[in-house]
Amino acid sequence: MGQAYRDLQVWHRSMDMAASVYELSKTIPREDLYGMTSQIRRSSMSVPSNIAEGTGRKNVGEFKQFLAIARGSNYEVQTQLELARKLNLASAPRIDAALGLSQEVGKMIFALIESL
Repeated sequence: MGQAYRDLQVWHRSMDMAASVYELSKTIPREDLYGMTSQIRRSSMSVPSNIAEGTGRKNVGEFKQFLAIARGSNYEVQTQLELARKLNLASAPRIDAALGLSQEVGKMIFALIESL
């Protein structure tokens, strides 16, 4: 499979989502740098990273496993975005935009898993 992740639309959208979350996290108060900021950044970067890593595996079963991990990380992102909203750590429009991308990515990951 190799570099095939660059051909996957889900990888590109998950990169967009991670960039959106990263930009949003810059607005979270500095005192939460090692809490929410750190966690939401790691979770969002995990989604495209696991998609890419999965394409480098030997077989479809391993690829599906990494897609499932990406899906789980995407749910973490959604949870953290909802918590950021609840705690007023970022603006609602930024949260809505990142959440919309995350939901789109989730549907794409599910569809890819089902197609394999």
